[in-house]
Amino acid sequence: MTNLGARSAPNGKAFVVGAGLAGLSAATILVSRGVAVTVIEAAGQAGGRCRSYFECRHGWCHRQWQSSGPIGQPGGAGLSGADRRARRADGPPRAQFAFVDLHDGKRWMLRPNEGGIPYWVLRETRRVPGTKPSDYLKYASLLWADKKDRYRQECCGSRPLWERLMRPFLLAALNTEPEDSSAALAGAVLRGTLAKGGRHYRPRIAHPTLAAAFVDPALNYLKAKGATLQLSTRLRDLAFDGRNAMALNTAEATLPVASGDVVVMAVPPWSASDLIPNLTAPNEFRAIVNAHFKMTAPAGSRDTGVIAAPPNGYSLSMIAFRLPCRGQTPLSTRTAKTSPSVSGPMWARRLA
Repeated sequence: MTNLGARSAPNGKAFVVGAGLAGLSAATILVSRGVAVTVIEAAGQAGGRCRSYFECRHGWCHRQWQSSGPIGQPGGAGLSGADRRARRADGPPRAQFAFVDLHDGKRWMLRPNEGGIPYWVLRETRRVPGTKPSDYLKYASLLWADKKDRYRQECCGSRPLWERLMRPFLLAALNTEPEDSSAALAGAVLRGTLAKGGRHYRPRIAHPTLAAAFVDPALNYLKAKGATLQLSTRLRDLAFDGRNAMALNTAEATLPVASGDVVVMAVPPWSASDLIPNLTAPNEFRAIVNAHFKMTAPAGSRDTGVIAAPPNGYSLSMIAFRLPCRGQTPLSTRTAKTSPSVSGPMWARRLA
């Protein structure tokens, strides 16, 4: 296997199976290093689950987003560059995040500094209320956690920091309960965002659609670099000689894999397990439900993270944001079904 994060490029061609965000990211990195790339996608369009559609009944654009990591992480580096060139994501010029805690009505503004030295945690007016600078330092052990480690909250920081920032942040990024997720993945997310400086995680809303912001720029970049994109092409199987892939068999053709070529499998784990013999892949997943509520935006409102106690057996993170040029504020909630470890009523109310 070839490490796409390394400076060296494959000697031959690259076949990327899957044109979701992971596949497009891998493809853009490879073509930027002069590699001839062929992207194979079973669906009729690229982008995977990165989708927007116009909701006719309510008159606003719904965005569906799911990926293995935030744009700007190693898995999204290629798209991040394409997105910057396209300038199709709206947001403030600096990283700042308004929060409200529905337990007690407490409001605060998280204001990290732009650079990599996190002096913002030293200032009470810029960090999470009820936390100390030493609370943040305890998360350093998570940055380089072993791949086999599970996240243990009791070893990392104070309860206010966990409940008001780290837990909702990691839940949104990992798409699963942080307590049950890989500590290595959580560490990778933190290394590319909170530990890297505010300029690496400014809040952004894709405009006018997710495809326009993330998918189309990547496709245009690949086309300009001479990459081949084969849509509506399902990979039936891979021919192996021992551990080496020798050919990719689709319904239309057989694509030989020569010495020096690489194959990147950017597909869900269950698909990869079907295609690659004896592959160890994740086999346990958590359901994520995204719900969107439209309401009139209060005067002077801005993007707001909401801390709330969900119904028994669920975990919840919410964000309210103002859509460009529309004046409505959808309240977007992300709920994960879990064991009954979190309890309490969830009160939905207007954010004034």
